[in-house]
Amino acid sequence: MERLTIQATRRSVTGKKVKKLRATGFTPAVLYGRSLKEPIPVAMERTELSKLLRKSSYSSLITVNVEGEEHNTLVRDFQIDRLRGDLTHVDFLVVSLTEKVRAEVRVILEGRAPAVVTAGGLLVPGLERIAVESLPNDLPEHFVVDVSNLVEFGDAIFVRDLAVTENVTILSDMDGLIVVAAAPVTEIVEEVAAVAEVVPGAEGAVAAEGVVEGEAAAAGATPAAGAAPAAAAAPAPVAAPSAPPAKEKGKKGRVDKEKGKGGRGR
Repeated sequence: MERLTIQATRRSVTGKKVKKLRATGFTPAVLYGRSLKEPIPVAMERTELSKLLRKSSYSSLITVNVEGEEHNTLVRDFQIDRLRGDLTHVDFLVVSLTEKVRAEVRVILEGRAPAVVTAGGLLVPGLERIAVESLPNDLPEHFVVDVSNLVEFGDAIFVRDLAVTENVTILSDMDGLIVVAAAPVTEIVEEVAAVAEVVPGAEGAVAAEGVVEGEAAAAGATPAAGAAPAAAAAPAPVAAPSAPPAKEKGKKGRVDKEKGKGGRGR
């Protein structure tokens, strides 16, 4: 593994004032770890830092030279301006070369899968990073996974299939999926127009709407020989006389003005 080194200077500018630092072409960063009494705020030249991160990973051991004082570190986090694409901050974890550390190792797929090349299948990736534990110098930079053994649909590679040295312990689930060869997905859209035609007199023809099998024959129709006569239709019920409207509370009944008047000529 290539030895990665970068220069850094201590900085006293913190908080919102780091905007001026970024404007001069530097990126604020911080070094922290158990071996340090307190975190060390530093500044790094942005172009050099960007080049360093492009060729490193979370498991790459990086030597940070802070004004002549060297620290063995791992990149733990970094922020990027989404609009401009510039690095805005980087966190470095200071580690001891004699103590085991945990890191995430990226997975790189390599080769051509026959299930894809000859059968038109698809490669479906799973885990992109594998968690491991080892001494800093034993950390693998990446895992190379050969997919040329994926011959049929359903063939897959799991975490348990990775080849690691005795100095490296895998912490991820051993049944975790790394990649699988899947069959292509085909969508078939069919439009079906169903037309129901009723032929009068044909066997199995559907009865006309409103007539149910076994219903009494229409009035005036002559029943077939041997058929039971249809029941007489029940007379329509006579409507009950409507009740007089109830008097409203607090109102007197109307008095017929003509009542009590004597007729003329009597």
